[in-house]
Amino acid sequence: MSNAPLMPKATAVWLVDNTALTFDQVADFTKMHPLEVRAIADGDAAQGIKGMDPISTGQLTRDEIEKGEKDPNYRLKLGESKVVLPPAAKKKGPRYTPVSRRHERPSAILWLVRNHPELKDAQIMRLVGTTKTTIASVRDRTHWNASTLTPMDPVTLGLCSQIELDFEVQRAAKEKPVPAAYGGATLLPASETTKKEPEFEPSEKREDDLNVDAVFAKLKNIGGKKQDEEE
Repeated sequence: MSNAPLMPKATAVWLVDNTALTFDQVADFTKMHPLEVRAIADGDAAQGIKGMDPISTGQLTRDEIEKGEKDPNYRLKLGESKVVLPPAAKKKGPRYTPVSRRHERPSAILWLVRNHPELKDAQIMRLVGTTKTTIASVRDRTHWNASTLTPMDPVTLGLCSQIELDFEVQRAAKEKPVPAAYGGATLLPASETTKKEPEFEPSEKREDDLNVDAVFAKLKNIGGKKQDEEE
């Protein structure tokens, strides 16, 4: 509970008009400056403000006021409210977009679709407060104003914060499946394709290579035999 009463200026007006409390006591209770309370008493401030009785609202008691009137150094104590209000439940729903910014949402959607195609429709809806129908029309270029749409950063337009945008982008990146590695043939590295092949240098003659000296020797023997037979 706050230490200040409800409608502190209206409460100060009532205390100044209906009690003999000092300016310091009223200022301490209403959490105002003593000079401001003095201005209220002089009629220079809070003109036209109707005083609010803190006794009727349960914020002060008559006994508490009497203690303060008897002792100028006494400080009034704010009464505890007997009504306990339950905390307001946070409603989940589409982001509220000011009327002045609603005509800029299609431009923000176009920017998100082009620069972050990994974002899902639900994430774009959370960021700019739009509908799936609008997102689909912007994607398909069937929006009524598609011809004049210009991509604009939603952060610059004030439709979302940079932290929210980064969070959704990182979230989409984590959920995006990793592409499978291609298992087909690949090109050889440059070091292999540019390597020079060593020149072929046979270490020894093959067995089936012709022996020129042996051939001539054989022919010489055949010629000698023919000459002996003729003689």
